[in-house]
Amino acid sequence: MHCLFNYTLHLIRLLLCFCMFINYGLCGKMKIVEEPNTFGLNNPFLAQGSRLQPKVSASPVSGPAHLHRLAGKCFSLIESTYKYEFCPFHNITQHEQSFRWNAYSGILGIWQEWEIANNTFTGMWMREGDNCGTKNRETKVILICSNSSRLVQVSEPSTCLYSLTFETPLVCHPHSLLVYPALTETLQKEWDEAEQARYEGIITDQGYNNLLKDIFEDAGFLKSQRVKVNMPEAAANSEKPNSLDKCAKDFQKQRQEIERLRALLTQHNIPFDSSEANGTESATVKDQHLRGDNGLINML
Repeated sequence: MHCLFNYTLHLIRLLLCFCMFINYGLCGKMKIVEEPNTFGLNNPFLAQGSRLQPKVSASPVSGPAHLHRLAGKCFSLIESTYKYEFCPFHNITQHEQSFRWNAYSGILGIWQEWEIANNTFTGMWMREGDNCGTKNRETKVILICSNSSRLVQVSEPSTCLYSLTFETPLVCHPHSLLVYPALTETLQKEWDEAEQARYEGIITDQGYNNLLKDIFEDAGFLKSQRVKVNMPEAAANSEKPNSLDKCAKDFQKQRQEIERLRALLTQHNIPFDSSEANGTESATVKDQHLRGDNGLINML
């Protein structure tokens, strides 16, 4: 009986020592986690299965050359209970600063293309983000002149459509966001010829805008929406002149015929009304600069 009592007392002492050790360990070694540690696509230390998974790859870096230096950098902003991380020409992510077991971390958009209006880059579109009902999250980035590069504001004008304001001294020059200087010499020439074709009345405004869209896609400023065809079909189509090229050739033939008839009438001293002949202007348009035009003017 005495042995049993001693054994029980010894066991109680061991339990007390163990409890004191546990309490000391918890008080002395416990760390408080200040924020989630799953920072989306930009955390190389996470296992691949734990990272946010993008739906598509980011488009190549494009636009004004002086903005290319932003590639590879990231800028953060904490608003309310969310942390936003903007990586130009890469992605935008959002992380809920919460201790909830299911705190949200997601992709608000992946770099896709520029928004262009009036020869100006007016915004960067980050699309194909995480699912949001029947659509995907997307973000428009607006670039504002400032003394330093920083992310200053994020809003949600409509459900799952975000607006992000990014300040940077790289856009302070009046011409820093012009489109034409960012084009190659070849594409600038195509734009010049499209302008001339519109001025001469060979194409409509709609046709002109279609040509500009082709030029911007060739430059990588916009995502290409052209339908891909297999090689045999493409070769067959390449042998057929497009409608605007045929129209220009027919127009030239008509002018030559008018000149021939005019000379014939003059030779025989036959009077004629030259108003239509004098009012007709010739134009030569290269095939490579007329693709995609749907706004032909009826010149017959």
